[in-house]
Amino acid sequence: MKKKSIYAVFDIGQTNKKLILFDENRQIIDEHQHVCTDAQDEDGYPCEDLPRLTQWVRTHWQMLRQHPFYRVKGVNFTAYGAGLVYLDQSGQPFLPLYSYLRPFPAEYAAQFYASLGQSREEFAQVTRSPQLGMLHAGMQLYWLKYARPEQYDRVHTALYLPHYLSYLITGQVFSDYSSVGCHTALWDFTRNTYHDWVLREGFDEKLAPLINDSVATVEDGILIGVGMEDSSAAVMSYMFENRKRPFVFVSTGTWSVTFNPFNKQPLTPELLQRNCVNYLSPRGEPTVAARLFIGREHDYQVQRIAEYFHTKPDFYRSLLLARPTEQLVSEFEPTWMLDSGQTVEPACAAWPLVGFNTATDAYQHLMHHLVRRLKQSIDLVRQDEDTLFVDGGFARNPVFMQMLQRHYPAVEVRTPEVPQATALGALIHLEQGEAQKKTEALFA
Repeated sequence: MKKKSIYAVFDIGQTNKKLILFDENRQIIDEHQHVCTDAQDEDGYPCEDLPRLTQWVRTHWQMLRQHPFYRVKGVNFTAYGAGLVYLDQSGQPFLPLYSYLRPFPAEYAAQFYASLGQSREEFAQVTRSPQLGMLHAGMQLYWLKYARPEQYDRVHTALYLPHYLSYLITGQVFSDYSSVGCHTALWDFTRNTYHDWVLREGFDEKLAPLINDSVATVEDGILIGVGMEDSSAAVMSYMFENRKRPFVFVSTGTWSVTFNPFNKQPLTPELLQRNCVNYLSPRGEPTVAARLFIGREHDYQVQRIAEYFHTKPDFYRSLLLARPTEQLVSEFEPTWMLDSGQTVEPACAAWPLVGFNTATDAYQHLMHHLVRRLKQSIDLVRQDEDTLFVDGGFARNPVFMQMLQRHYPAVEVRTPEVPQATALGALIHLEQGEAQKKTEALFA
């Protein structure tokens, strides 16, 4: 029996981790989910269970290679940003994949900005990102160097998570533009290279070489991708499917990230203060985006509502209709999210639930205010585009989608017409690679 040719994409999100299989026409033919609970780092903060994730990827890759009905033509990887895997001299990870929710110590922040030779505002303008603490992968490296110098000295290579997944199969270490340009505070967007502070701290010796192709290597006739940041992968799939019509793309999950690939305006200090950033496409081109911690806020408040009203945590999934906004007039106090953008540390005050009669009342109120804040975020980067694509978890929430459409009556608000857009984008990027067999020929 002739084996069916397929492509595979490992799609690793903060919450959902999947292996998606495509046929040669980019149609999904199978999907495997991985349920992976958080581990804890040495200080007790939640973090990715990296050993368990590593084992899952390796096991499923071996299953694919030995599959009786499939022949793998290519594999690529996509994963969330703001995370580094630290390899020692032997090529083994030896530190946790630290969470960006860890607070960044004030003394190291003061030390860092004092050493820059430019103001915080100037630095944000150059790196196209507001101050985000551990959400900057570069600041994670800085913290490790000065807070834990013995461990830092053991670091031979620091890999972004998607590139670590590729490394598990190839043994090759690379970085790509979509990850280094994902609010890392490492990239100088004015000069299109690493910022001077990266070289001054010697981080260029720890970070893997940048590659401008999507293919890391070819082994046994299989294209093996370098990997890419997940939001950029999702945008790529929509750009491929909607080449002629400008649109705004809202990727929802733990974060809501609104991308406008058609907005070429430079980021102003005001936009930076309101949590707008530039991402780099896999080809190294800047893309403007606005970020909001809406998913984290939603999940936290849903848990509070469920506990307060003694109901199941998924009670809201049965709600199909959004209530009119005029019925929702009381105030809302976010815990994880600010009007100007986000915070990675919870606020002290808790939104009071005592004024609501049911969990449904509280949830409708919550969604009204979350969507209102999301509109403010979208409007920071939207121009006159008349199509709004919403991807991710909130795209499957009827209450959310109805409320968002009411905020944009003249705009076509659409749920995904691209199944598994993030994985599809990674596949499309892989197919665009040079597919050379010698990795040395792939460097920029």
